[in-house]
Amino acid sequence: MLDDYIGYTGAADVACKDLSDVPHNATWDTGDERELKMHRIHSYPAKFPAFITSKALEYARRKNVNVEKIADIFCGCGTVAFEAQREKLAFWGCDLNPVATLIARAKSHTYNTAWLHRYNTEIEASFKTVSRAVGLSRSASARLQYWFPDAQMRDLARLKNAILRTIPSESHYRDFFLCAFSNILKSTSRWLTKSIKPQLDPEKIPAKVLPAFQNQVKFMIRAFEECPPQSNAKTTISTSNFLSSSNNSIELVDMIITSPPYVTSYEYADLHQLSSLWLGFTEDYRDLRNGSIGSTQHDFNFNREVKRLNKSGTEIVFRLLSEDSRAAKSVAKYYLDMQQVALRCASVVRPKGLGVFVIGNTCYKGVPINNAGHLAEALLDAGFAKVSIAKRRITNKILTPYRTPAGRFTRSNSSANTEIYSEEFILIAER
Repeated sequence: MLDDYIGYTGAADVACKDLSDVPHNATWDTGDERELKMHRIHSYPAKFPAFITSKALEYARRKNVNVEKIADIFCGCGTVAFEAQREKLAFWGCDLNPVATLIARAKSHTYNTAWLHRYNTEIEASFKTVSRAVGLSRSASARLQYWFPDAQMRDLARLKNAILRTIPSESHYRDFFLCAFSNILKSTSRWLTKSIKPQLDPEKIPAKVLPAFQNQVKFMIRAFEECPPQSNAKTTISTSNFLSSSNNSIELVDMIITSPPYVTSYEYADLHQLSSLWLGFTEDYRDLRNGSIGSTQHDFNFNREVKRLNKSGTEIVFRLLSEDSRAAKSVAKYYLDMQQVALRCASVVRPKGLGVFVIGNTCYKGVPINNAGHLAEALLDAGFAKVSIAKRRITNKILTPYRTPAGRFTRSNSSANTEIYSEEFILIAER
C-alpha cells in the first residue's frame, strides 16, 4: 500500500506535470466490506466512497501517524463523519450546501429506536389533521408548483407541518425526519427519475406522499439499527464555506479526508432545489450557488486575479482561453479558490499530520483539465512537506463509461453521449 505512489517534495517538480505515469494502486479501488445502509438514507450525486476513510486511516497507521481527530472540508452528506464515528474519532466538517449538512447531521446523531417509532406514529396521526398551508414565499411556491401537482403540494405541506408540529425544534430527531422528507421529494415530483440534472418528466406518475415517507422512515430505522453510533466522540458539522469559516471554529486536526468538487462538477444547488425550497433554506435555490468553490457569481477581475495562479493553473487556463473564454474564467476562479483551500488545510493540519484528497481530472473542449496536478502543486506551495500520488479505478464508471445528455451513465458510445473518466487520483499530503 505504501509503494504504489509517486512522491513529490517540491512544487516545481509537479508543476505542469503529466500524471499519466502515476501508478494504479488497487488498494483504493474497492472496500473490504459491504456498504452500510446508513450511507444510502438519502440520494446524493458523486457520493464519496465510504471505504476511502478506512483505507486512509490504515495508511496513517502504517505511517505511524496518531489520528484522534479528522476533518472533511467538503463534507457533503457526511460519509467521512459517519465513518469517523465508527472509528471512535472526533470529527469536524463543513459544507456550503444546507441539504448536505442536514443529511450529514441525520447520519451522525444517536437515536433511541423506540422514540423513532413513536414520533413516526405521531407524525402519521398528525398528517390527517394538520394545516395544508405550504408556508413558503410566493417565488419558492411558484418554483415548486412547476415540479409538483397540486395534490402533491398539499400532501407534502401537511407532512412537513406534521413533522414540525410533532418534533421540538431543538430535538435532533427533527433532522432524522426532515432527512426522510427530503429524500422522497424527487419520487413524489415530476423530476425525471435518476436524472442528475433538473429535468421534468411529463409522463411520470408521482409516488403517493405518505406511503413514500413511511417506507423511507422504515428504511432509515433499519439502517440505524444495522450500525448504531459506536462512540460519543465529538462530531461538529457546519453549514459554511471552509474558506470563510472562522479560524476559531476549527481546531487543529490530525488528518483531513476529503474530495474537493471538480472544476466542471455538478451544480449541487440546482440538484437539491426541491429540498432547499421545501425546507426553507432559501427562497431562490440559485442563491445557494454563491460562495461555492469556483463560483463567479460575484465580481471577478480575471486580468488581475489570473496572475495569482500557480504554474499548473496558468498553463491550463491559458490553453482553455483560446477555446472558451467563459470556461477559462470559471476554471481560473476554481483554481484560485483551491490554492486558498490548500493554504487553509496547511494551517489546520497539525505537524506530522496528513491530508488525503480524492480528485479527478477531466477534459473540456479538447483541453486536459489537470485538477490533480494543480492541487498537488498548491499543497506543496502551501507548506506540506510531501505529496504522494496514486490512481484508483472508479468501478461503476468502467462498466458505464459514457453519460447521456440527461446525465445517466450508459455503455452506449452514441455521438450524443459524453465519455467520462474511469479513474481518479489519491493525493496524500504530509504536513
